[in-house]
Amino acid sequence: MVLFVLRVHMGGMTTDVIQKPHEADAVARRGFVLGFSAYFLWGLLPLYMKWVAHLPLMEVVAHRVVWSLPIAGLVLVWLGRTADFKAALRSPRMLGMTALTASIISFNWSIYIWAIATDRAIETALGYYINPLVTVMIGALLLGERLNRVQATAVGLAAVAVAILTYENGALPWVSLALAFSFAAYGYFRKTLPVGPSQGFLLEVMILSVPAGAYIAWLLATGEDHIVHGSWLDTVLLVGCGPITAVPLLMFAFGAKALRLSTIGLMQYIAPTMLFLIAVFVFNEPFGRAQLAAFALIWIALAIYTWSTLREK
Repeated sequence: MVLFVLRVHMGGMTTDVIQKPHEADAVARRGFVLGFSAYFLWGLLPLYMKWVAHLPLMEVVAHRVVWSLPIAGLVLVWLGRTADFKAALRSPRMLGMTALTASIISFNWSIYIWAIATDRAIETALGYYINPLVTVMIGALLLGERLNRVQATAVGLAAVAVAILTYENGALPWVSLALAFSFAAYGYFRKTLPVGPSQGFLLEVMILSVPAGAYIAWLLATGEDHIVHGSWLDTVLLVGCGPITAVPLLMFAFGAKALRLSTIGLMQYIAPTMLFLIAVFVFNEPFGRAQLAAFALIWIALAIYTWSTLREK
């Protein structure tokens, strides 16, 4: 998320405090722990989503939004940044752009949850692996950024991998592409919002809570909900959708401020790698020669892309 959105996607907050070397080291260690923990939790997320796979998709998404709201609000109050948030609420442009990013990320969440529930976790992992390469491609197409030879090679290898899977399956790996392009688009638009990670996330879930809350109210009124009329485990799992969404996002938001972008660039492969391993060894999803060839090309592409990025830095 973002939260590079997060800022890889979000810039973030600055401080004028001059730190001593040992203080700076402590901040860096804390940032590393927070960032690593966030990606580790994201890597475990498919296990949680598998537990709620028996529940209706839109109900899970709605509760994921609604139960994230109080957590995001409490964090903002704790940080003392309510004034910045109130200022953002008074900006029509800010609200409009946040509504756009909120819509994109909710679409991304929906595809992710559906894919895990329908045994397409390998495709999901592929989508998040190719996301950095899709981001580079979008920069070239929309922003006129020139690709160097290494970047162009990496994007080309990713395209070949997609072509292999398309030939094997007789259709585009649309789950992977939808996840990669939606998250890249989220990062692109989120980058334009001049707000910190905590304010931005709260704005997004506040906007999404309007339709999400209305949908939950309708389910309650018709008795088709699972939070009241389901089992006690359903209730716990639905409420838990908030913390498992908000906590890693906020952890990364604050960890990213103390991390080098090169470190974040390497950390971003933790979650899809864990997802890939869970899909193959826990969910026992089929992984044939075509998938192996495609993933091998993606891993090579990511290796040379990451090497090029680190060398430039």
